[in-house]
Amino acid sequence: MKVTSQRPAPRAARPVAIHNGYHGLRFSRAAIASMIHALDAHASLFTPHTSSRTSRASRLAPPSPHDGCPPGDISLAFLTDVALAGIHGAFLNNPATTDVITFEGEPAYGTAGEICVSVDTARTYARKHGSDFSTELTLYLVHGWLHLAGYDDLQPAEKRRMRAAEKRAMALLAALGAMPRFLIDKS
Repeated sequence: MKVTSQRPAPRAARPVAIHNGYHGLRFSRAAIASMIHALDAHASLFTPHTSSRTSRASRLAPPSPHDGCPPGDISLAFLTDVALAGIHGAFLNNPATTDVITFEGEPAYGTAGEICVSVDTARTYARKHGSDFSTELTLYLVHGWLHLAGYDDLQPAEKRRMRAAEKRAMALLAALGAMPRFLIDKS
């Protein structure tokens, strides 16, 4: 009897809801959804406890249904520093500005979570460091997706794993041509 290994069916593209709460920010909703779908399609590269896999067999193994971000809808919100600081204060008891806040969803109810990002913080950081605004804002989305996938950055070792996963994700998106572009109207 011949035994063949079967790959699990690929995940269906998850719904991605996008809220643009930043006046003048322009982007392609389809490009952002494609970015999330690209991360989902390569979820096995982003499991927090197995991301340092070394054996060839484990690197080639099909993704488990628990790799990456949990199933369900993802909501993304592009906000001002003021709006995100309000959320930070209301839900995390810290009214300081921040770059990303991620809320876990309820996969049993069809939600993976919500990622809220500060456009102001990305813009300020990019200007200050001479980097690309779109890349910085995409990094914030990646960071939020990784939080939903189980990464944390509160302890130094966890933070190192998160930063390594961010680098892998950004390189993957660049290689796939899946980096969204963001523009801010000058008016």
